[in-house]
Amino acid sequence: MALSETPRFSDITTIAVGGRIARFVEPTTRAAFLEAVIMADTTGKPLCVIGGGSNMLVSDDDFDGVVIRDARREISVLDEVTPVEEGADPSVTISATAGVHWDDFVAYCVRMGLAGVEALSGIPGTVGASVVQNIGAYGQEVASTVSSVEVWDREERTVKTLKSDELQFSYRDSLLKRSMYTNGAHSAPSRYFPSPRYIVLEVTFTLKHATHNTVNMTQLARALNVTVGQDFEIGEIRRAVLDIRAGKGMVEDEHRYMNHWMKDTVVSSEIYDTMSLEDEDRNRYSCGSFFMNPILSQEVADTLPQDAPRFDAELPDGSKGIKTSAAWLIDHAGFKPGYKIDESSRAGLSTKHTLSLTNRGDARAVDIIELARVIRDGVRQTYGVTLVPEPVFIGVEL
Repeated sequence: MALSETPRFSDITTIAVGGRIARFVEPTTRAAFLEAVIMADTTGKPLCVIGGGSNMLVSDDDFDGVVIRDARREISVLDEVTPVEEGADPSVTISATAGVHWDDFVAYCVRMGLAGVEALSGIPGTVGASVVQNIGAYGQEVASTVSSVEVWDREERTVKTLKSDELQFSYRDSLLKRSMYTNGAHSAPSRYFPSPRYIVLEVTFTLKHATHNTVNMTQLARALNVTVGQDFEIGEIRRAVLDIRAGKGMVEDEHRYMNHWMKDTVVSSEIYDTMSLEDEDRNRYSCGSFFMNPILSQEVADTLPQDAPRFDAELPDGSKGIKTSAAWLIDHAGFKPGYKIDESSRAGLSTKHTLSLTNRGDARAVDIIELARVIRDGVRQTYGVTLVPEPVFIGVEL
């Protein structure tokens, strides 16, 4: 192992945690990307295909496997983008390779006057990871815009195109994500773990040629001084979302791009307009939202305090459920912003809100896991609800 010539996971994840990597590959062509995946599977080495490293928590131990990061940065508009005549179909088809930085993709779409992903501005990660996780924020979800995903099927050893209805999208979940586990997310890892059976090569989206789109969330509507359901200019929606995320510390820390292993992974992202290189913000050293918002049966939801947030949702079996806020449960269970197990702890909740577990400086995976356990157990004891983590865990257990 030439460990000294490869990064640590702490170099390439947003929470800056994780051990050394045995082999790190950055293919710049489709053929090279496929070859790297096939070679890893042929040799029987653990394979981790990584995007922006924003939704994962990795052990401090060495990773004796192959980490592949797609270095292709291609965006293609498959239909001519011209002003839409009255009565014409405003739909536009656009594709992006898996390695495109997600916010680069959003910025490109907004510049081209393509609506549908502007409220997903500032989410760390890549286009490939967006469909695995089915990212969502501020009233939009990537599933609503995806028309197909081209993948490499590691079991059948062939390229496939999966249509939107085949991807089985649900809240922060997809067929792709579930293929990493034997019985649903965070159950026993499958033989493909820590990557899916289906490795994303390219994603095709259907957006609409429009300068305005509907504002679908109260917090965003308040920031724009409009009402929910009102249309607003997509560039302004994007700017408002970036400001909200920056205010919560939920954008990437730009210092990570000064790291040798992160250079050139972002092309022209505008998220840095909200940052300052002079001040390092430890709130940005996180996996993003650490716990998913629970979807409960009506019976369980009825046991929560009356002021607990409640939203209509669907349970995994298709029946009606109630979604509540993980951040609300954490806060009201006594874990306030900035909470640490003790003053010397190297991990703590964000000082700005309670949904993000952060590396306060030189934290290790064990520090993050210890904090997560205390919070999970505290919420369960207080409300009888077991929070489910959102990140992929590699070599660690909660």
